[in-house]
Amino acid sequence: MLSLVVTLLIIALIAAVLGFGGIAGAAVGIAKIVFFVAIVLFLISLIAGGMRGGFGRRL
Repeated sequence: MLSLVVTLLIIALIAAVLGFGGIAGAAVGIAKIVFFVAIVLFLISLIAGGMRGGFGRRL
């Protein structure tokens, strides 16, 4: 998911350099949304793993 964010940011930078402001703004907006979704999913998985006893469990 974070690779999608990086890809969208690169597209936004290229579009901004070429003068396509609307496309650049849209790509940055989508990248922000995907980034925050990835952070929320990471935190949920971190909390769920901790509730299952993932913290401190050794193999």
